Amino acid sequence: MGGCVAAICLVFPSAAQTQSHEFSLRGFADVGSTTFTAGESFTAVLGGDGGMVFGGGAEAVLPQRVVIGVRASRFRRTGERVFLSGRERFGLGIPATVTVTPVEITGGYRLDYGWRVVPYAGGGLGWYRYTETSSFADGAENVREQFQGRHLVAGAEIRLRSWIGTAVEAQWATVPDALGADPNSVSKEFGESNLGGTTVRLKVIVGR
Repeated sequence: MGGCVAAICLVFPSAAQTQSHEFSLRGFADVGSTTFTAGESFTAVLGGDGGMVFGGGAEAVLPQRVVIGVRASRFRRTGERVFLSGRERFGLGIPATVTVTPVEITGGYRLDYGWRVVPYAGGGLGWYRYTETSSFADGAENVREQFQGRHLVAGAEIRLRSWIGTAVEAQWATVPDALGADPNSVSKEFGESNLGGTTVRLKVIVGR
């Protein structure tokens, strides 16, 4: 009898461990704050070096604790067109809206060993659509460009229920040679060309 009880005790944890590492698909939404590497350029036009960013996507969790995900997000903020004389800024009173829309693919690894808090880390590639528009500008003055970048991410997830969780994560991204191509641009004046930055966000995850 004692042997049977011992066998049952061994089988149950093994089954639970296998279930926790099954393949699963999950969706998520997130909100965060981004600080751009080209801080002086963004501050000159927008009055600050970053702002709120909203996003969402989906990810697949593999049995080997590997996670692969895709995410889209958007940063949008309105400032004004400016003229720089040396390092001095003169506002022109013409509204300018800057929008950055990344689509990112990320691969990572989850330290999921049955803990309530699951740390994870990873990295990947992103495609960044950058637009700068003004209602008083003609088509030649508005900017619409797309660039490729790379990113690293790390965070920790907490399961609130079997089908829902939350996570806090930080991401660092680099998007080189994206700004400063126009010799009359603010970013050229400041010598800033990287569209990347640092983002801290809160995620809500639906799915196991």
